[in-house]
Amino acid sequence: MIFDFTTLTPESVESDAESAISEAGRIADSIADSPPSWESTMLGLDRINDIVSRAFGRTAFMGYVHPDEEIRGIGKQIEERLAKFGIDLAFRSDLYDAVTAYAATADAVDRSGVQARFLEFTLRDFRRAGHGLEPEARARLREMSDRLVELGIRFEQNIAEYEDALVVTRPDLQGLPESYVESLEPGDEPGTFKVTMAYPHVVPFYENSPRRDLRAELSRKFSSRAVDENRPLLEEALATRREIAALFGLSSWAEHVLEDRMATGPDQVAAFYADLLGPLTEGGADEKQVMTELLERDTGDSTLMSYDLPYYDTVLRRTEYGVDLNVVAEYFPLDRVLDGLFRITAQVFGIGYEEIEVETWHPDVRTFAIHDAADDRLIAHFSMDLFPRQGKFSHAAAFPLVPGRRLPDGSYQQPHAAIVANFTKPTSTGPSLLQHSEVETFFHEFGHILHQTLTTSELVEFSGTSVERDFVEAPSQIMQHWTWRPDVLVTFARHHETGEPIPTELVEQLVAARQLNVSLSKLRQMTYGMLDQEFHGPSAEKDLDEILRRVWKVTMFPLVEGTFFPASWGHLFGYDAGYYGYLWSEVYGDDMFSRFEVEGVLNPTVGAAYRREVLEVGGTRPALDHLRAFLGREPDSGAFLRKLGIES
Repeated sequence: MIFDFTTLTPESVESDAESAISEAGRIADSIADSPPSWESTMLGLDRINDIVSRAFGRTAFMGYVHPDEEIRGIGKQIEERLAKFGIDLAFRSDLYDAVTAYAATADAVDRSGVQARFLEFTLRDFRRAGHGLEPEARARLREMSDRLVELGIRFEQNIAEYEDALVVTRPDLQGLPESYVESLEPGDEPGTFKVTMAYPHVVPFYENSPRRDLRAELSRKFSSRAVDENRPLLEEALATRREIAALFGLSSWAEHVLEDRMATGPDQVAAFYADLLGPLTEGGADEKQVMTELLERDTGDSTLMSYDLPYYDTVLRRTEYGVDLNVVAEYFPLDRVLDGLFRITAQVFGIGYEEIEVETWHPDVRTFAIHDAADDRLIAHFSMDLFPRQGKFSHAAAFPLVPGRRLPDGSYQQPHAAIVANFTKPTSTGPSLLQHSEVETFFHEFGHILHQTLTTSELVEFSGTSVERDFVEAPSQIMQHWTWRPDVLVTFARHHETGEPIPTELVEQLVAARQLNVSLSKLRQMTYGMLDQEFHGPSAEKDLDEILRRVWKVTMFPLVEGTFFPASWGHLFGYDAGYYGYLWSEVYGDDMFSRFEVEGVLNPTVGAAYRREVLEVGGTRPALDHLRAFLGREPDSGAFLRKLGIES
């Protein structure tokens, strides 16, 4: 049964969270007091994981999406309490003693597979909680762990609640489609409009406005979001992480984080980037030169800025490839995209969808059931909250609300997940028309939804996306490939007014333009990953402005002076020292899709293998084993390098 979110009040949210924490605490006490066994000790810990995970979905998740500001605030407070409760458990000596006592039993020694992996991971997590450190060091670690939770929640909340806008007049909106203008709120002065900091406002403005002065002003605003509030929080977080790493005798937070990733350490990440930097820089120089000439022709200025890239990229797509992104968007009304996404994934992965009427946290939200096509068995549910609103989570992400797990009676707990995004919203006169980049984002995030909902893991510990953090994006990266296949796009892209399918020629032009400025795009992504590694690398004293200025050179663009975008870069909490995982996972996503390319992009046999070997198993084995099982060989970077135009 899906939780009825309309019944939420500030009091009920508080009460629900406290009840969950109390129940989990009682189970923890029982684990400590009972003789060690698989059932009482290990399954007890997994039961706690389940209780806390479901409580997050009913309460803390509301801090990201609920329209009521008070409930959002309480949700964020509860997120902090749940996270700190998890830290409490990890620091409990009696729980550590219970697990180590169980690990010494013959029963534990005889466990294998997933059960042995769960015990191994649990002991690792206790060690990372400082069991084995001196009491004074453990107390300091506990204090700093709690503080990082507080900092992360405040950091994200400051971004979500931040308000600013570029105020423009109607003539200032030259080049923007009418549907975009209709989406803007009126400004305080008559005849003015607000271009807010929401992505559906910012990105199209960068891409279409010929007004360089306004693009520059918008860039300064967007890159300065929450800087006064968040920069001190970031600086404190970096210092705290550095001190935690030192307690374990490590040189950096990056070294501490990468202990449980596919990458074996910061040196491997650095080598990964180094192999790409030369070829991409060479390609980026050529790409930049073309756009610099366009800028010089238009303005007489030869200093291309980052806020010029989207505009001249759009110009080149239109003039060199015949691709007008606004015209393309007319063939991607949201309902058509959703229908295409459902039909593709249903055919490939052997599932079916049914929209259901349930009460959710906002009228925009739609909820669907997922059934297994073979026997019509109900597998899971997911909800979609796709449009921006004040105070809502400002990016795109998938959130697990109910994890999959085997219940004591032998039945399976049906997962429930939510995709949260900020796509172009319908207007009073037209539907939501998605830019192709938004279509790509939709497919990407739906890859996470499939990973979270098709899981068959017996334990919450390994359910869904509970895999190595630098693999978690691979099942979403692979999904983007379907949005670039002409034979796939023509099956669902239809004009929102006429219903005519997207012209084959337009699709071919769109796909041909895929590699336009690809080097500059990947260099920017590398810059983020390298900046993250530098922020979390060795050295006690860090000049963040100097690091930003130095690393930003990788983009091949000057830094917009007076800005500090890391203050609004939410990935620095949650993906700290792990942002490289996006590009790292792309290598594996591309490699996995290469099998579809050979055997058929909509081949249900390949899809069934992918579902079985990657989506269903979650974190029950190392990600490299997923890849070997699905590919039938060792994974490699060939497909990724070919996509970038780099020889394998």
